[in-house]
Amino acid sequence: MMESMLWSDPADEPSQELRDAARMLRRAGAVLAVAAFAVLAFFLGGS
Repeated sequence: MMESMLWSDPADEPSQELRDAARMLRRAGAVLAVAAFAVLAFFLGGS
């Protein structure tokens, strides 16, 4: 599983705040991508 990684993990893990912020950014990016696709589909399909 995780033991077979090729690089050694840093001793200090990112803080919980950093992980929460990264998760929120990923979620916002996904929502933005879906919204952009929906708007594009709406405009292309409506014409």
